[in-house]
Amino acid sequence: MGQEDVISHSGFWAVIPAGGSGTRLWPLSRSTRPKFLLDLLGTGRTLLQQTVDRLRPLCGDQIMVVTGESHIAAVREQLPDIPRDQLVTEPSGRDSMPAIGLAAALIERIDPEAVIGSFAADHVVGDSETFEREVGQAISVARQGFVVTIGIEPSYPATEFGYIRAGESMALPDAPAARAVASFVEKPDGPTAAGYLESGEYRWNAGMYVVKAGVLLDLLAEQLPAMATALREIAADPASMPERWPQLTKITIDHAVAEPAAAAGRMAVVPGDFQWDDIGSFGSLARWLPRTAAGTAVLGDQAMVMADGAGVVIPGTGRLVATIGTENVVVVDTPDALLVTTVERAQDVKRLVDELKATGRVDLT
Repeated sequence: MGQEDVISHSGFWAVIPAGGSGTRLWPLSRSTRPKFLLDLLGTGRTLLQQTVDRLRPLCGDQIMVVTGESHIAAVREQLPDIPRDQLVTEPSGRDSMPAIGLAAALIERIDPEAVIGSFAADHVVGDSETFEREVGQAISVARQGFVVTIGIEPSYPATEFGYIRAGESMALPDAPAARAVASFVEKPDGPTAAGYLESGEYRWNAGMYVVKAGVLLDLLAEQLPAMATALREIAADPASMPERWPQLTKITIDHAVAEPAAAAGRMAVVPGDFQWDDIGSFGSLARWLPRTAAGTAVLGDQAMVMADGAGVVIPGTGRLVATIGTENVVVVDTPDALLVTTVERAQDVKRLVDELKATGRVDLT
């Protein structure tokens, strides 16, 4: 998109919640250095920096990042061009609703008619032109007072994502692809997910929401009035944050606003026909990495890998990593921990991190 498109979305702010503990990509990702702070694709840009890069054509400098106290120094280092007052620190993790709601309250004070779009700091998106075009449609729908989500075209019957069931077309000239949201569906089992894929009526819920800042807070006030009031009071008086923040309910934006809005007919979906991934495991990371001649996905120096049949190898110590006669194996070599698992069991890495915490090995998490 060019400068003309940036001006057309001058009332649009991008909100980037940057949190997480990094458990599913351990030992590459740690609680002190979660995946959004890492260059997981070997591009020279971290996932957080790539998120900012793809949002700038839509909003220019109107970007607000919300992150935790333990990550704010790294975020400032990675995003030196963003003003300090647009890098917001939350005292503790209260899940996505308080983080996004706080950003909405701060932006509402700058521009009461502003539209915000919430985009996770650790997702990967391909085809930036399609992304910009479809978020642009979502902005148009949001100006009409709706909460809009970008529903990702499912490429396989995933059981790790929630789904959105699309309803009737909204028949809006500026957003011809927009449809009403009929319902949100929790993470399904395999056969149910296959049925969703076959029907063509369902989209993955990637947690991308576009809505007027004031509308979001007003909808929140209908469900959790104390939270909406507290967030607006914190925005008006940041000094009240230490007292009010710990009292906020820990809840996702999906449960706090999106699902009630869908039930009330206030929710829309714009199909997202671009590549997308939340990089939720080493298996999903492998889909984005370059491969050796033998077909092994490698992050880092391929010269340090001699892999026969391995699925993913990440050499991180300067020593050679070699595999012989293995299939779909994941090997992650770091200075203080070595992980060996399979692509199929990669989702279980989180349980290993939980076990490390339970046995007092928090130095490794």
